[in-house]
Amino acid sequence: MNQRIFQMNLSTETVSLYLLCCGLADSGATLSVKNLLEIWNASPEAMNESFLELEERGIVLKIISDGKVNHIYKLNDVEEWK
Repeated sequence: MNQRIFQMNLSTETVSLYLLCCGLADSGATLSVKNLLEIWNASPEAMNESFLELEERGIVLKIISDGKVNHIYKLNDVEEWK
């Protein structure tokens, strides 16, 4: 986890999603919507909006998509953040 996330004026839900992604990544789990929905406590729509914000800022990158609902992401290095 990079502390810069708290200085980027992101929504609380987006920061929470980033923290959950870091936790999954640290445990060796896949950063998938499916895995995150098991621990996410807001709506799936809120997760989608937060992922869009993280993608726009270069914090995560969608690497695989089934074209429907289950996407897999990777965390980018802080040097790639916008």
